[in-house]
Amino acid sequence: MKQFEINTTNSEETSQFAAKLAHFLQPGDVIALEGDLGAGKTTFTKGLAKGLEIKRNVNSPTFTIIKEYKGKLPLYHMDVYRVADAFEDLGFDEYFEGDGVTVVEWAHLIEEQLPAERLTIYLYHEGQEQRKIALIPKGNRYEQLCKEIFR
Repeated sequence: MKQFEINTTNSEETSQFAAKLAHFLQPGDVIALEGDLGAGKTTFTKGLAKGLEIKRNVNSPTFTIIKEYKGKLPLYHMDVYRVADAFEDLGFDEYFEGDGVTVVEWAHLIEEQLPAERLTIYLYHEGQEQRKIALIPKGNRYEQLCKEIFR
């Protein structure tokens, strides 16, 4: 399994990397975000939103499960931490094949429902502000995307 990595020294760099990634995204792309509490999943998603020219403030959908934002492409931001068992009944499959980009925080909790092809991004603490961001592409589309970003 291929893995691409980048280290950032602060939340602004993490956000900037996510904004760069956003420029390569297409309708129907799915990003699975993983990382401990406070690792930067929401910061990363805010950077994606900025790159997708979304003007609204992006915050974690912890209690609403999903938030939709309109920009260059729609952004569907899911947090499945509290709904893993009921996910099948919530009808989110249509988002995965929709006209926007879907970001799923805590995606491992709904592994069986995720599309086989996706980009999984792990955020790791490497110090107070530093993060290691590991991208693991599943499928040719995401391998090519990673190669473009890391050129």
